[in-house]
Amino acid sequence: MGRTLTYPKQPSNTVNRYKHRATYDLQTIHTIINTTQVLHVSFPPGPNTPFPAIIPMIGQMGSHAYPSSGPDEPLDCYLHGYVSSRIMNLARESPDGLPVCIAASKVDGLILSLTPNSHSYNYRSAVLHGYASLVEEEEEKVWAMRLITESVVEGRWEGSRVPPDRAEMSSTVILRVRVVDGSGKIRDGGVSDEKKDTGNEDVTGRVWTGVVPVWETFGNPIPDPGNRVAEVPEYITRFVEGMNEVNSRYAREAVKVPLPTEEQH
Repeated sequence: MGRTLTYPKQPSNTVNRYKHRATYDLQTIHTIINTTQVLHVSFPPGPNTPFPAIIPMIGQMGSHAYPSSGPDEPLDCYLHGYVSSRIMNLARESPDGLPVCIAASKVDGLILSLTPNSHSYNYRSAVLHGYASLVEEEEEKVWAMRLITESVVEGRWEGSRVPPDRAEMSSTVILRVRVVDGSGKIRDGGVSDEKKDTGNEDVTGRVWTGVVPVWETFGNPIPDPGNRVAEVPEYITRFVEGMNEVNSRYAREAVKVPLPTEEQH
């Protein structure tokens, strides 16, 4: 029987509310991070402002030292950014790494209950804490750029003009976040109402309850006016179709109740 690796519980990552929804499983947390289009990264902005900074970034979990590592193994988080951005400058000035928090959220359904207070979402969320440092070695930097590009559309790296030229390598910075802890939280299922409402026929007779599944949809590719390739490459159409199928299936199955047939809609 295989082992399941988890992040250790610490004050910074222990979930206190709805503990039954918490997960510390590496594979679950890393998968949420890797399938979220935009990550929100917060960091201390320096001594001149009291407010923490938070910015949207593109990132991906991976291991340059062990590139065949799966999401169920210890991984770093690689983040892509511009050379002169504030977070990059702060990381450059932090010999032990810039402390950061990385957050990812996915909404899978709208929970419509009998009372406003019982409304909720089906969702998946993950948070990582770690120390961000600039990737200095060119070979690792190119590897990370490919990793992140492939996370946008699988097959795109080879489907574009590569490798990056010197100007692109100079203007792009990759942060490697050494993760020290993480946690996830998942809500699935249907409506959860209190007995005082479910037993009230006046309420149950007039308030519709249920779940509206929510999923991210990728549309049909639209060629750029300057595009000179007649057909959309197969790897792009395959990616779009595959992601739409995966996302819709997860949102529907997360409801955990029998789905109505087309005749019952």
